[in-house]
Amino acid sequence: MPQQKQPGVFFRFANNETEARYNVTARTLRLPFVRLYCTIFMAAALAYLIANPNLVSLAENARLAAYLGLSLLVAGGYICVTFWDGYVRHPIIDFVALILLSLLVGRANFVLFDYLNSGGGGDVHAVTVINHLVLTAFAAVTLAGRPWLFIAWLFADMLSFVGNIYADRQDAALVFALLSYFSGAAIMFAINLAVGRTSRSAFILAEGFDAERQRNEELVHNMLPPAAVQRIRDGRVVADSYADASVIFIDMVGFSMLAKRISPGHLVELLNSFFNHADACTAQCGVEKVKTVGDSYLAIAGGNIESGNSADAAIAFARAVIAGVDELRRVAGVDAVGLRVGIHSGPVVGGVIGATRMAYDYWGDTVNIAARLQNAAPVNGIAISESTWLRTRARDDFGHPETMVLKGIGEMMVYSATIEPAEGFGTVAPVAAA
Repeated sequence: MPQQKQPGVFFRFANNETEARYNVTARTLRLPFVRLYCTIFMAAALAYLIANPNLVSLAENARLAAYLGLSLLVAGGYICVTFWDGYVRHPIIDFVALILLSLLVGRANFVLFDYLNSGGGGDVHAVTVINHLVLTAFAAVTLAGRPWLFIAWLFADMLSFVGNIYADRQDAALVFALLSYFSGAAIMFAINLAVGRTSRSAFILAEGFDAERQRNEELVHNMLPPAAVQRIRDGRVVADSYADASVIFIDMVGFSMLAKRISPGHLVELLNSFFNHADACTAQCGVEKVKTVGDSYLAIAGGNIESGNSADAAIAFARAVIAGVDELRRVAGVDAVGLRVGIHSGPVVGGVIGATRMAYDYWGDTVNIAARLQNAAPVNGIAISESTWLRTRARDDFGHPETMVLKGIGEMMVYSATIEPAEGFGTVAPVAAA
């Protein structure tokens, strides 16, 4: 996410998508406030309706009942609209509803002012000013983040206030009422700016935290399977058993000799090219990368990632990796680059051990046998165990089995296949007893 500047007084996000996302987020958070205010407003309007017959004449009571009844309808409709999914995307709804409430409150205040003033109520301007400022406070918060819209609403409200109540009046009540109203409106405008700026600042911080959290999540899930991450967070032990997995062990042939001939930077570039290519192949073949050890690459089919027939997925992955040998030779600048792949199928145990630099690893004889088979593979070829050969549907790609003695394992039937002529390695033979 691009870094956002700190908001100014009339700040707006340069990116329209960010601005729209901010408005939706802010208005969603203000929804309970809008509904609460409307509920309080409706309760106050009902209180006026109940009290008016005892305080004003019959004619004024009828007029007040009409304005207050319409106010109740507008406020009730306003609450209903807030439950519409599209409400948060249309701030003009707030503007229109608040304008209607301002006009109706202004007309009700006019009736009260006219009635009480004719009866000697010289302080009635205080009631009308308070009524308007209460509504203005609501508008200041509801329209926060959109100061120009609030300015437009203030201007319309001012016309309603002055035009409805104080037309053709020049008494002291008018002067005090105007002073009270404009000073209160100025304060409400400052509140609108303050709430808007702080909400935008909070949104910037929240977006930054969300982006950082997302990067951390991606990093964690890049190292650990999602299921393992959740168990670690819950404080549980991460230990799994897989009855039918295929382990793939890939090693770069002649790496030790190559390391003596090229610079360290060149060597790192070569390894990076090899590992990046293998990573891309895991995504294509539904195979899970386990780890890299020096110039070796360990992967598994049938572990945390569902791969169907694990033997077929493992062999397809091995073929795809070996297909990138030409690119490795180009990066190295020499022909003496090749790969050997060993694959064995069987049960494995997977899990996370330790509390620092955690990684999901696999253990068992299946992993050890795959490593030994890699030494028995031809250059740019694959060596598979009988267990893998019996599982795969690509048996025709492998020749007749050979009985080999693998170090630490003993005799084993090994099937081999050369994927590509091993140019530059014509004299290098498979290591039968590593």
